[in-house]
Amino acid sequence: MSDFGPVVSAEWLADHLGEVDLAVVDCRWYLDGRSGQRVYESGHIPSAVWADIDADLAAPASLEGGRHPLPDPVDFASAMSRLGIGETTRVVAYDDVGGVIAGRLWWMLDALGHEVAILDGGIAAWDGPLATAPVEPAPAPFAATPWPADRIMTKAQLADALGSDLTILDARSADRFAHGGPIDPRPGHVPRARSAPATDNLAAGRLRPPEELAAHYEDIGAHSGDVVAYCGSGVSACIDLLAMRRAGLDDGKLFVGSWSAWGADESLPREVGDGS
Repeated sequence: MSDFGPVVSAEWLADHLGEVDLAVVDCRWYLDGRSGQRVYESGHIPSAVWADIDADLAAPASLEGGRHPLPDPVDFASAMSRLGIGETTRVVAYDDVGGVIAGRLWWMLDALGHEVAILDGGIAAWDGPLATAPVEPAPAPFAATPWPADRIMTKAQLADALGSDLTILDARSADRFAHGGPIDPRPGHVPRARSAPATDNLAAGRLRPPEELAAHYEDIGAHSGDVVAYCGSGVSACIDLLAMRRAGLDDGKLFVGSWSAWGADESLPREVGDGS
């Protein structure tokens, strides 16, 4: 692995755009139902392909797996191949919310050992021209590889670990952490979880500097030991894990099912309120 990632600047991307071993992926997606594909078609970074969070970066939703389970490795490999991402392709992913959505692709590829980064500041940081025509790259060979168990925590594993010294981070907004929201299956959060909103990793739409992120995670008690992050459905929690990497901390795990799986299981405990 090189020192590429986990973040690159718009200037870096402008200097490397068009290289044969680099793929740019537009990951724009909206919780409110707006079409990321339509936004992509209205203007995207030249050469960028669009990845569908629901179809390319997740399996169909289920009660057990939540709203965005990890796709079967064969399906993920097929999606990456179709997007022109091969075994040695470096990937830059972007969105329009500072990496909170693009972090999902970053985490998936990073977990499999691929070189990947997010574009710091997202499409707003790009001051070059935008393209509107869809990009159809040549398929690239991408091997199907099982998701590594050491980067993932299942619902059962998290339930078993509630009495341990595991640090649990909830990347939803502070209000959803405390009280839930319309999309949450029930109010509350995993017992002992600490509120770590995904947006706290950002300042003016960009990732905060490594030293600020290190201080942030020390403040919430996630600077050492075992850490697992979750959110509503396993998407925005990935930016917490990326930010921890940027801060020089050990890799945490992702609870992929997140609150959409935990909250839907009435047999599992919960806490309500901000924990104060």
